[in-house]
Amino acid sequence: MNLGALLDSLPIPILQAPMVGASLDELAVVVSEAGGMGTLAAGALPPAEIGPMIDAIRARTAAPFGVNLLMAPKTDPAPGEVDAALARLAPWYAELGAPPPETPNQFAPDFEAQFDALVAAAPPVASFTFSILTPAQVKRLQAAGIYVVGTATTVAEARAWAEVGADGICAQGFEAGGHRGHFLGDIEESLVGTLALVATIRAAVDLPVVAAGGIMDGRGVAAGLALGAAAVQMGTAFLLADEAVTSRPWRRAAEVATDDPTRLTRAFTGRHARGIENRFMRLMHGVQDDVPAYPVQNRLTQPMRAAAAKADDPELLSLWAGQAVRLARPGRAGDMIRAWWAEAAEVADAVAARTRRGLERE
Repeated sequence: MNLGALLDSLPIPILQAPMVGASLDELAVVVSEAGGMGTLAAGALPPAEIGPMIDAIRARTAAPFGVNLLMAPKTDPAPGEVDAALARLAPWYAELGAPPPETPNQFAPDFEAQFDALVAAAPPVASFTFSILTPAQVKRLQAAGIYVVGTATTVAEARAWAEVGADGICAQGFEAGGHRGHFLGDIEESLVGTLALVATIRAAVDLPVVAAGGIMDGRGVAAGLALGAAAVQMGTAFLLADEAVTSRPWRRAAEVATDDPTRLTRAFTGRHARGIENRFMRLMHGVQDDVPAYPVQNRLTQPMRAAAAKADDPELLSLWAGQAVRLARPGRAGDMIRAWWAEAAEVADAVAARTRRGLERE
């Protein structure tokens, strides 16, 4: 079997996107058990916790599931950079009545150690975001029986993943919530919409493509599959799921989202990400290019965001969400994907009927 065959074997070709802070093992298990494929967001997990978490998922489902890692760069901030960043954040910490953090010894989990833990635990699928693996790393994963999926925001990035031997591509469109996965071009070069991205990647590489970004219901599922995607990936659509661990202010912001509430920002983490606009994003917009690159800024704002969540304050919290967040609905994740799949079937039947009528008129 290859990755394409695995995705084709899913009763429902819907993948749950990895969402650090909003999804853990419970959501992944429920989605896989319902016929889709859940994904464990392991990017922020200490290496020692990755294996046990994967084992816990495997103990609860025999269905395929995936694990995602964020390839945070090793960072050595310039002298004074962290102090300047903390000074910039000090008023926000003061507003919450919390002290700014001390300069951390480590800004992100050790990716190499996380990678070793992933290989040892051998989940069925592993996906990677923010950078690209070496051919040797890809072969090591495949030797352990793991299919490798690379996140791409452009055709060039998809080609790069194909060249290192990846089994599939996750095409992350501009509409997607959370962090952008670009790694070759700058942000302006990497803002391609999902429809265009899936179609152009499909034409460029001979690998199964997963469509991601702006897919919120069965209509989006049908559209992604019609473009030739082997499956679709949905993240924002699960923010209000019963099994999601979305914080109360984050959940409330998604529930009351207006028609066009999201913006890109690097103020929270030092890497461009899409979320519901709030006061922190607005007031930091003018200096967002000055904040340290990911993962430094991300680590420096973590205590602030944790304090904001505890204080039920959405204005100082990263409210990651995609452009169509207004369509998010609460419910059980398993019921959600079954309903989306039924709707996708209805949409496909309607398109087929419309196509037949058009042909009959010719």
